[in-house]
Amino acid sequence: MIPQPPFDQAVVARHGWAQAVATVLVALGAMGVVAALGLWAAGASDLPDNAFPRVVAATVVTAVGGTIKLSGSAGGLADTKAGLTVIPLSVSLTGALVLGAGFLRPLWHRAVAAGRELAGWAARIAVLWLAALLALAYAARQTFKLSLGDDTLSDLGDLFGVSPEVGFTTDVPQTLLFGLLWMAGVLLLALLVSTRAPLPGRLVPLQESVRPAAHAMVVLLLAYVVLGTLIALVVAVTRGHARETLAVILLGMPNLVWLTLTIGLGATWNGRVEGPFGLPMPHLLDEVLRSKDTATLNLRTLAEHDGRVWWLVVVDAVLLLAVAFLMAARSPARVRAWQHAVHMAVALALTVLMICLVGRISAQYGLSVLGIGDLGGGLDGKLFLEPELWAAVGLGALWGLVTGFLGALLARPVRRKGEIKPADA
Repeated sequence: MIPQPPFDQAVVARHGWAQAVATVLVALGAMGVVAALGLWAAGASDLPDNAFPRVVAATVVTAVGGTIKLSGSAGGLADTKAGLTVIPLSVSLTGALVLGAGFLRPLWHRAVAAGRELAGWAARIAVLWLAALLALAYAARQTFKLSLGDDTLSDLGDLFGVSPEVGFTTDVPQTLLFGLLWMAGVLLLALLVSTRAPLPGRLVPLQESVRPAAHAMVVLLLAYVVLGTLIALVVAVTRGHARETLAVILLGMPNLVWLTLTIGLGATWNGRVEGPFGLPMPHLLDEVLRSKDTATLNLRTLAEHDGRVWWLVVVDAVLLLAVAFLMAARSPARVRAWQHAVHMAVALALTVLMICLVGRISAQYGLSVLGIGDLGGGLDGKLFLEPELWAAVGLGALWGLVTGFLGALLARPVRRKGEIKPADA
């Protein structure tokens, strides 16, 4: 008889370095494909100096929390300014789903998993992830020359020695740090959400309290993305602009639909769009953000332009009740309704906090000569969108309490773990 390897060796064989390489490459490859298609749809394939691959690399870097620095120069008599903070959440979501699935695959259908084993498997992925991020960070660098426009401005540029350039580079230490934190968060969330992957002994109590709530929040976020994508496709078919719609879907659909999720809860965002900048959102939101120096974005202000905005409250209520029911149905029978309400409140508050942190947007650029800004118009712009954070989190907790309690009541007729029917006695 051929001797069988010890249990630990058999486990390592199923998720060793080869599997870690495949997991990292497939995750980053999927993110790169989504980013490339989205940027192509947005027209970035026409960028000069073969910059498209570097812009794709920069998009992937920002999608995992990396930092891209914008820089500019325009000669001795001119000054430039530029800054950008935005996360392409469609690319982030793609990477999270693929990386999480790759991490969990060797663990499916296992009864137990030691903490040491899981740490070793995650460490292999982390080492390769950091190496890949380092390569991407050095690839995401480019400089572009800007045109001053008509002949008069070009002549002024030649006169003052103004040759405006703008470029981007990567903050390597911050990219590696935040990229590693992003990866750790994805792996931890995947472990908490999955019902087929085992937890270490110390984390088993989380299986009954945290897992159903975490799973419900992931379902909620994905449901909004699917619903938003379907609506966008219908609009593209009926009204045109297919390429622009594809760019929004592949780059920023979660940015848009998760924003509307918080607005439907009653949250308020403050923002401004000035100059040629635009946001990946319907015309209604863009119109409100261009109406004042600092516009308030909530149900009341949007309803002043279009009363159909109140349907966001209905959509939120229906989907939250659905995931609250799902959470209660997946929980043990001994968990009481008020406990479901607390679990839902905490989970939804943390979800809203995450949306508010990753959904912020800020961008600006400008050119001035001899202290005169906005030379020729169109060369300056500003955009920002920020939430009223703690009010939004509080509203999320309140909605979670109500829908969690109602969902638990709706799930009472459903047979759950630990429940014994009279016929089974």
